[in-house]
Amino acid sequence: MRSKLFVPASRPELFAKAVASEADALSFDLEDAVAEPRKNEARTLLRGFLQSAQAQGHGKTLIVRVNAMDTPHFAADIAAVVRPGLHLVNLPKPDSPEAVAEAAALVAEAARANGVQEPPRLLLNIETPKALRTAAALACAHPLVAGLQLGLGDLFEPYGVHRREPSALQQALFAVRMAAAEAGVFAYDGAFADIRDTEGFRAEAELSRRLGFIGKSCIHPSQIALANSVYQPTDAEIAHAQRVLQAAQQADAGAVGAYVVDGKMVDRPFVLRAQAIVASARASGLVSN
Repeated sequence: MRSKLFVPASRPELFAKAVASEADALSFDLEDAVAEPRKNEARTLLRGFLQSAQAQGHGKTLIVRVNAMDTPHFAADIAAVVRPGLHLVNLPKPDSPEAVAEAAALVAEAARANGVQEPPRLLLNIETPKALRTAAALACAHPLVAGLQLGLGDLFEPYGVHRREPSALQQALFAVRMAAAEAGVFAYDGAFADIRDTEGFRAEAELSRRLGFIGKSCIHPSQIALANSVYQPTDAEIAHAQRVLQAAQQADAGAVGAYVVDGKMVDRPFVLRAQAIVASARASGLVSN
């Protein structure tokens, strides 16, 4: 899921274009992208799309960002969008582990009601100071949690933190990545609002990739190719990872704990990293086995 394209749920004319895009995932938005008077309409439009043939067979990860739990729309959103083929429910501003567990229970209930055999999992937005401080507890709150997503606009702007301040950006990214690691879930980077600043988008994406994030949100189709290129393993990374895995097999056969690959000592943590790189390359069609 190198790239995730936001699609306003109130704009059905964009649905087919989004499906035809090169984005790995589509995030249909019922929250910020939809004005209050159009919430019900957007929910109905999105439910119709999710139940249509157009929503099937394209291989993309389908996500819906619902309205927050403290709004009157949350329960109706969940009931409408938990349909076969939906992979993730993006939960804004989770307030506590108990709230996450409550949301997971509602998702499971909607899945049973709508004939969904495997409930979609939860992608939790980390976009408040409290959520950043308790991110690991939120991620560990329920088995349906699949990942954490950093939301820097909500996290920084109300408190006078400059959105592009490097020290703040690095600290927030690292904190979310470590929380995700503790819970055994993925970490996902948020949006970059300046559509014209391609170099800024790339630099931020490269930073989050170095910190272990798997992909970045895109608010415009022009950002998709940038995200796909940044989060895709390079030929050199893939080749090195394959050599590490080959050496690991030989070491296991000889009961060797640590060994050298390309002049560097390798042990289990490096093998795990190599496995992740090869898995990512395989998912992107860069290697066949």
